[in-house]
Amino acid sequence: MSGILVHEWLARHGGSENVFEVLARVFPDAERFCLWDDSDGRFPGVQETMLARTPLRHSKAAALPFMPAVWRHLPERQADWVLCSSHLFAHHARFAGPARTAPKLVYAHTPARYVWTPELDGRGSGLAARAVSSLLKPIDRQRAAEPVAIAANSAFVAQRIADTWQREATVIHPPVDVSGIVAAAAHHPTAQHPAAQHPAAQHPDDAAALAALPSQFLLGVSRFVPYKRLDRVIEAGRASGLPVVLAGSGPEEARLRESAKAHGDVLFIRDPSPALLAQLYRRALALVFPAVEDFGIMPVEAMAAGTPVVANAVGGTAETVIDGVTGALVAGWGRDELADAVERAAGAASDACVARAFEFDTPVFETRIAQWVAEHTGADAHPRTSDGGFRR
Repeated sequence: MSGILVHEWLARHGGSENVFEVLARVFPDAERFCLWDDSDGRFPGVQETMLARTPLRHSKAAALPFMPAVWRHLPERQADWVLCSSHLFAHHARFAGPARTAPKLVYAHTPARYVWTPELDGRGSGLAARAVSSLLKPIDRQRAAEPVAIAANSAFVAQRIADTWQREATVIHPPVDVSGIVAAAAHHPTAQHPAAQHPAAQHPDDAAALAALPSQFLLGVSRFVPYKRLDRVIEAGRASGLPVVLAGSGPEEARLRESAKAHGDVLFIRDPSPALLAQLYRRALALVFPAVEDFGIMPVEAMAAGTPVVANAVGGTAETVIDGVTGALVAGWGRDELADAVERAAGAASDACVARAFEFDTPVFETRIAQWVAEHTGADAHPRTSDGGFRR
């Protein structure tokens, strides 16, 4: 059976892009559509909408009011099913021709946060954004009634779908390359052996960064933006008396550096390479992840490296981190609670962290998404696996 995969816009990096990449492997014969492709060749052969031929492709905010209409006027296509990977309006997709009546399924990363839950995303807090969202909400809910089935990337998002779209959703957690992280960790020192000499880095800057690491430290890694709450990583270091490493970049860097002066033992690593990030995961005593995330890939990556996680008790991280087993979940983020959480996380067994991470490995997603699509469309239920074979 022939299908069509639909995504929002495509960038070089991103969790939703990772999902779309795996979907394309699972369904290699499906056509692929997006609003525009800015992935620098990561996704060859993906067809773009009319927005790609306008200056609006360079501004998501400016393009947003036009997206619902664009998704409703897609070209004529033959297809037996349509699967939309949606975190904004991709679930509005409607093709002309026979594909218009094909069953539509949605893999929802979230209903648009800055439309439905602006308290979790500052982009929806302005007057103009609130005015636009009030107009878009009824349209978005109406379009969300069209799919024959919806899958959510976490139970947290499934509840949001119930509250906003008034639909039930099956939970299928997104793919994480756990096998790759574990394989790399097998050839390098882990966080449980901080005194071991670190391996030669792939880049001189990586080697310098690794040489500067404390023997024990708490790690915070993400974009430096307000909702990631990296100030709480600094607070965790202060509460536990441990050095902190903050990896990433973004507009909050100056404020975080100012906050770090009070702690006095914070190392900043700007935009770590994948190889360096893997080393940071392995060398850290714990990853501190305060953000309220829809799923949260980085905590699973850290656990795959054998490193426990201190995470928010609200959001997708509460579904991946097992309190007292693979880390600690924090609700209040006060000084005493942080000190206790770091102590409990530090006692987690590396093997338990890795075992938990494997529950979110890419092959698990491949099998579940293929079975889910087959259940609702009759498509082939034997997914193409990451190594090019088929899983039965």
